[in-house]
Amino acid sequence: MDIPRIFTITESAHRIHNPITPDKLATLGAALRLTPGASLLDLGSGSGEMLCTWARDHGITGTGVDMSQLFTEQAKRRAQELGVANQVKFIHGDAAGYVSEQGVDVAACVGATWIAGGVAGTITLLAQSLRPGGIILIGEPFWRQLPPMQEVAKGCLAHAISDFLTLPELVASFGQLGYDLVEMVLADQGGWDRYEAAKWLTMRRWLDANPGDDFAPEVRAQLHSEPTRYTTYTREYLGWGVFALMLR
Repeated sequence: MDIPRIFTITESAHRIHNPITPDKLATLGAALRLTPGASLLDLGSGSGEMLCTWARDHGITGTGVDMSQLFTEQAKRRAQELGVANQVKFIHGDAAGYVSEQGVDVAACVGATWIAGGVAGTITLLAQSLRPGGIILIGEPFWRQLPPMQEVAKGCLAHAISDFLTLPELVASFGQLGYDLVEMVLADQGGWDRYEAAKWLTMRRWLDANPGDDFAPEVRAQLHSEPTRYTTYTREYLGWGVFALMLR
């Protein structure tokens, strides 16, 4: 079980696998008013930066589940590095359908709502692990401005304009599902730059170190096309945020 190889190459140097920056991740942790001993489940936990830094800064405990073997190992090393290995654990596995044995204070899926078919399905999944009065965290893209045509949406790596909502539409959808939006932290274009542009140096370093690899042509093609695609489409049209929800 693993994610496609292109991601383990392009994001191998990332600590955060989405456009939120370390300072905004810290802002989110503070905004949630986390208390020592609070528990968090993170589905699609990546390299574990959210769990590990919040365990260090707020004294929480938690479990992360991710399909990437590389990212899971990176998360375990990060927990050791920050001295929180006794507070958090990371599981290499499929987060789709994962439910905690005990109710948690925060149930999160930050940037991987595909695990349950989208926002609504992921909220339903997370709710099964949540204690009464707990908080659900959803990380999700939205349109900063509505694409004028389907080709622009595809340039943002969406299948169609209908894949994402505008920010007001996304916020309204939470209420339609029976949840109050109680906090949010939004990425900005600088955060997108750090997420996307950091991949380019990683790809170049990988190509320099692996010129004979069978996968090198695909990495080379992506390095050639991604800067133009990103600056033309994603940076201008796509937003991203983490939204904190509580059941009404």
